[in-house]
Amino acid sequence: MSAKPPVSAGALLTHPPFLFFLLSRSLSRFSSQIAAVAIGWQIYDLTGSAFDLGMIGLVQFLPTALLVFVAGHAADRYERKRVVQLCQLAEAATALYLAVSTYLGAVGEVQIFVASFVLGIAGAFESPTTAALLPLIAPQGSLQRATAISSGAAQVATITGPALGGFAYAFAPHFAYGVMVLFWILGMVFTGFIQAGRQSIAKDSSSADEVFAGVRFIRSNPAILGTISLDLFAVLLGGVSALLPIYARDILQTGPMGLGILRAAPAVGALLMTAVLARHAINRRVGMRMFQAVIVFGIATVVFALSHWMWLTVLALAILGAADTISVVIRFSLVQLATPDEMRGRVGAVNFLFINASNQLGQFESGLTAALFGAMPAAVLGGVGTIAVALLWMKLFPSLREVERLE
Repeated sequence: MSAKPPVSAGALLTHPPFLFFLLSRSLSRFSSQIAAVAIGWQIYDLTGSAFDLGMIGLVQFLPTALLVFVAGHAADRYERKRVVQLCQLAEAATALYLAVSTYLGAVGEVQIFVASFVLGIAGAFESPTTAALLPLIAPQGSLQRATAISSGAAQVATITGPALGGFAYAFAPHFAYGVMVLFWILGMVFTGFIQAGRQSIAKDSSSADEVFAGVRFIRSNPAILGTISLDLFAVLLGGVSALLPIYARDILQTGPMGLGILRAAPAVGALLMTAVLARHAINRRVGMRMFQAVIVFGIATVVFALSHWMWLTVLALAILGAADTISVVIRFSLVQLATPDEMRGRVGAVNFLFINASNQLGQFESGLTAALFGAMPAAVLGGVGTIAVALLWMKLFPSLREVERLE
């Protein structure tokens, strides 16, 4: 527990290392959101194939599955801000290649898949390294607030990034890629300005024991294992994003504009909760608060599933997003603070893999159960399953339930 009083949100935003970190992470997130729009639209424009459109996501996820443990080891073995800079440089170079190829009319399906794979590799290294960098930047006693503000900036990018990408692509396809180049280069510059605390470097070994040390550490720490696995199963069962088009068209009968509102609602709820957590950190019974947030997430999912009114559906999705933000902030802070600095990259890599797997598999699970039972029963089952998992995990991981404070 810190002996120093927590740093306020306003003071955090004037703390140069954190401010540069926030700018760098936000610019990277904006670029990723623009890329999702530009690459998706371009590949569909070139091929007209829904299968190829889906393959883009798989191509970007494969490097995470293949390289995540190596990426975590790199985050612990080398200076983290340099690893992040190299990733941003690789991403900027890839975006530049797409911009020039598109401008010259020489871009094709193969080039886009290769570029997507390279972006996936860079992301596999950048994400766990960035997560491991934040505890070295946030002033003592302020990691929870720093996480909330960082998550809020990511939500802003999630809400506005696709719109920015769409406008840029409509102006000119190569212009969208040019914006990505600019953002990633600026992000790399801001990363270079970060003055982080002293990093504990992992020992110089690339053996399998060291690369997979994060898995062993998580297995031996019930609180971290419970935290990460709770998120995995909660999102796997409770994710409803894949069902939103069905609800918009067939249940709420709102059309494409309504679908856009439904997709934005969880991010808006998350952003509002971020503002609350940035000012009012959770100071007691944080383990129980995380379980309560997951249960509220499940209840909101059930309300969403049963609603036939647009206002109630939007409200349920906003509450769902707000509850998820509480869980994310507590989970990230708990994992980072309970992990030795020399292990944070490898533990963060496992966490990153679980998050990506739960999102991808969660969409698959929602689609499969909707095909078998219908959209509404599938969403209800998902919400009830999330509540059941939270209650079961409270019994299986009592040490996690009894965590009182984070810092």
